Amino acid sequence: MKPILMFLSIFILLAAVQSVQAKNETAIFAGGCFWCMEPPFEKLNGVVDVTSGYTGGKGANPTYEDYARKGYIEAVQVTYDPSIVPYGRLLDVFWRQIDPTDAGGQFVDRGAEYRSAIFYHDEQQKKLAEESKKALAESGRFDKPIVTEILPEKPFFKAEAYHQDYYKKNPIRYSYYRFRSGRDQYLAKVWDQDKDGTEMKQTALEFKKPNKDDLKNKLTPLQYKVTQEEGTEPAFRNEYWDNKKPGIYVDIVSGEPLFSSLDKYDSGTGWPSFTKPLEPDNIVEKEDRSFFTTRTEVRSKHGDSHLGHVFTDGPKPTGLRYCMNSAALRFVPKDDLEKEGYGKYKIIFENVKVEM
Repeated sequence: MKPILMFLSIFILLAAVQSVQAKNETAIFAGGCFWCMEPPFEKLNGVVDVTSGYTGGKGANPTYEDYARKGYIEAVQVTYDPSIVPYGRLLDVFWRQIDPTDAGGQFVDRGAEYRSAIFYHDEQQKKLAEESKKALAESGRFDKPIVTEILPEKPFFKAEAYHQDYYKKNPIRYSYYRFRSGRDQYLAKVWDQDKDGTEMKQTALEFKKPNKDDLKNKLTPLQYKVTQEEGTEPAFRNEYWDNKKPGIYVDIVSGEPLFSSLDKYDSGTGWPSFTKPLEPDNIVEKEDRSFFTTRTEVRSKHGDSHLGHVFTDGPKPTGLRYCMNSAALRFVPKDDLEKEGYGKYKIIFENVKVEM
């Protein structure tokens, strides 16, 4: 190729790239942990890139170790083509990922560095952000004031490489953190959606204790003795003591979720043992002075079933051993969670390999 033709080709290529880049715009959103804010934007058609980083503080080059001290906030910078996905659509996705009434952080992450905010790039973004915030406040969806800030854009610093696309690089840890943070439960309750902002249809479950006659018809004699009369089943001769399948354990009486197979371990006692509950709110602990000793009994909140006891000789990180009776539990396999109405728990088993 002649030099002049090569120069013209390169010039045309660069002009085309610059034209594409000129069409793209950026938007910055803070919604707590930036790991959780990447997926919902990345799945949108028209979004070119989503970057986790820090903004809103003072001083250059913040790091994960010092960004909070410098007044920065975790955020994502969204590069998008407004001809495909308008800024208003980004705002709609943003609101559906956060608790806009929480000024002290987001879900399990507390502190100013985790608060929610919209950083506008120009007056048009500011106008649209303010209008969407007002519409949300007037919608009646929340019974508390909308406290998410709308602020002028400030320098954005890209976070460390290991934070980028964390949900792809560390799917097990991300899924586990995401569920434990309480974000998904909140979104399901307020917006009826899953973690990616899409509508989630799930059967609403009602957890309650049947009457005595119904219980006697529903339960086996052993299940009734354990749950209603504080009995104990034989060690090593019960249904779940060595069950290694992925899924959750629910109350045999009420169906309320209690424990996850991810927290189950072999305690050597012959009973199913867990390091912590799946849903702590469904667990009630009471002092038990029977058998001339003091122990901590574990009961279910809605079914008021006797489940077992909790001890302080468990493994790290909790140091607890929730020693349960199989007769008080029902196991719901991972593949049956959706059809049985426990679909929101599927996320914690994504990409998890379990030895059978």
